[in-house]
Amino acid sequence: MFRSLIVTLAILLLSIVCLTQARQLDPQLSARNKPVDLKNFQVPLSNGTASLPPPTPGLSLKAITLGRGTQNYTCAAGSTAAPIAIGAVADLLDVTPLLPNFRSSRAQSILKLLPSYLVSFASDIIASAPIPVLGKHTFDAAGVPVFDLGKKGCLKGKKVAGIAAPKTASLGANGKGDGAVDWLMLTAVPGSTLLKEVFRVETAGGKAPASCGGGPARQIQVEYATHYWFYG
Repeated sequence: MFRSLIVTLAILLLSIVCLTQARQLDPQLSARNKPVDLKNFQVPLSNGTASLPPPTPGLSLKAITLGRGTQNYTCAAGSTAAPIAIGAVADLLDVTPLLPNFRSSRAQSILKLLPSYLVSFASDIIASAPIPVLGKHTFDAAGVPVFDLGKKGCLKGKKVAGIAAPKTASLGANGKGDGAVDWLMLTAVPGSTLLKEVFRVETAGGKAPASCGGGPARQIQVEYATHYWFYG
């Protein structure tokens, strides 16, 4: 319990410190209890050299979540090839309660920092912290990525675009690892409800090592954190 409270306080303090340094702390803190108007937020699409396609016209932003979990890979016995991706598992934490504390023009700057910071915290500690868990990201038996947001809907996705993470992205926990997984855009396939598109951006960690390195057959779990922006 103590460690989970540290995680929660770390998120809040990181947000406040960053905005204070930028001299953008919102003086109207009484407004923090107002509903968040997600229309004021724009999903980041560019890594500096390439961009994801924008959300489809007519769709609206339904949720911004922080995904924290593992990217999963498998290695065959004796293989020296690259590990094969077999899916991911992540909790989807609702970041919107943080947003009313800050000017909307600067809130996204804070969001950008969270994945690279929280990738260093164990997933079970974050999951036990008093931060709203909006849903779960898994893969089904057919290898289709699933994002279950409960009452907000469920998206079963198909990748339609991807770009490399920025060179400045966190390599992984404590700044060590094999790199950040790509940014992605996925669209809904049959079986989805309410949600139409999801964007994976601001990734931290999650990339597999370049080679299985021989040895016995095994699965590899690589810690990662990212933002998932949902449209419907």
